Amino acid sequence: MQEAIDFRDESEALYALIADLGPADLDAATGFKGWTINDIVRHLHFWNRAADLSLTDEAGFLQLAGEAMRGLEKVGIRARETALLGELSGPALLKAWRARYVDMGARWSALDPKQRVKWVGPDMSVRSSITARHMETWAHGLAVFDLLGVEREEHDRIRNIVVLGVNTFGWTHKVQGVETPASMPRLRLRAPSGAIWEFGEPSADEHIEGSAVEFCQVVTQTRNIADTSLAVKGAVATRWMAIAQCFAGPPERPPAPGARHRAGSRPPAERRSDANG
Repeated sequence: MQEAIDFRDESEALYALIADLGPADLDAATGFKGWTINDIVRHLHFWNRAADLSLTDEAGFLQLAGEAMRGLEKVGIRARETALLGELSGPALLKAWRARYVDMGARWSALDPKQRVKWVGPDMSVRSSITARHMETWAHGLAVFDLLGVEREEHDRIRNIVVLGVNTFGWTHKVQGVETPASMPRLRLRAPSGAIWEFGEPSADEHIEGSAVEFCQVVTQTRNIADTSLAVKGAVATRWMAIAQCFAGPPERPPAPGARHRAGSRPPAERRSDANG
């Protein structure tokens, strides 16, 4: 199952960025809701562990998930994860996180992609489960790359996230409480390698074209559509890109225009404003 290898490789790219950071650097706040690098790695490690337990110890997973969700509206997800991981942070956290995802990459790659596992919501296939772990690593990792002012080297493994974005077209509308359109806009996206990926039926009225990386940024809500160069045409396409959400949970909204960008750079929306002025 290539998705498991992709998950491992995405995790390794993030680990390589932060492996040599000191304790103070790991406590620096990112542009994602003020989460620190420690918070982000703790979150990734916690849910990687949960996903692995869903495969190896269903009862253990159900207990962990129940504990994680209990009283969540009062204390918040970061507090629950911190409590359940025993204050794990810094180099010890990085070591535990890396050991888990490297081991998972090896074991999960040999699984039948259609095998079913439990999750916090509905059951899912192991392919969907590991793809979700890849997506979260990529999305949360961007906040760390942004904070450190490093432009991430992207790879065609982000196709997994593109497909997740496509597959959650209906979910996006459902979670936002709006009617799902009868058909998805046509997508024509340029992969990091330069390959062209196309999804949906050809349409002159509803389509989205541009960078696959930027499409992933929009559906993971790490960038506002205004801060990308995606060409969006049609009412359905415009609304989708305004509310896209490829992850589970309650409805979320993308960051405000200009709120998320790499340190030392300015978002495209701001640069376009200067050019037009």
